[in-house]
Amino acid sequence: MTSFSEILKTATWADHESAEDESYLKELMGGRLSAEGYGEMIAQHYFAYLALDGVSKALAGDPVAGRFVFPELYRQEALERDLHTVYGPAWRDRIAPSKATHTLVARINQVADWPCGYIAHHYTRYMGDLSGGQFIRMELQKIYGYAKGGGVDFYIFDQVGSLPRFKNEYRTRLDALNLDEREQRRVIREVKLAYQLNTEVLAELLHTVKAAA
Repeated sequence: MTSFSEILKTATWADHESAEDESYLKELMGGRLSAEGYGEMIAQHYFAYLALDGVSKALAGDPVAGRFVFPELYRQEALERDLHTVYGPAWRDRIAPSKATHTLVARINQVADWPCGYIAHHYTRYMGDLSGGQFIRMELQKIYGYAKGGGVDFYIFDQVGSLPRFKNEYRTRLDALNLDEREQRRVIREVKLAYQLNTEVLAELLHTVKAAA
């Protein structure tokens, strides 16, 4: 029998690839954006992760969602260091959530009363950060010269330990959810939506940085 983690990965792989193929990321990884243009993405991440990690804290005692609450993953402090590095001590005055980020945050908060909906957004973001995000970090270090301590700390998960081992444990917890077929389909739809909303954030970012150029 195919595990749910495999079913989920297969069913949403095209959505994952579409998100990775977004033009903002191509511009960023090609070294064609200024540090401030990169900072725009950090800023949108900041608002999204305040919401996601806020829901994590609220659901820590939930018997289902609580299995996917990992304080070692929380990103607020890392993102604040990155924003300070890019924009300086007045970084809070330089950032604001975009329209697409408002929509993403609203959806994260909306599914807070559905444990598997929370898991869908947590999976979409964090499993990506722990996987392809590590390649992004290495490229950004080359492009901008950032090091640990500010600039790319969002992608550094020192408290997690072995990333492959952590991701395997995460998949084991997904498989242990023991969802019926209907709920599996519902989670898959939510992960697809999460990818779509995150992709829309990146698409709006491209428009923003191009307009500012």
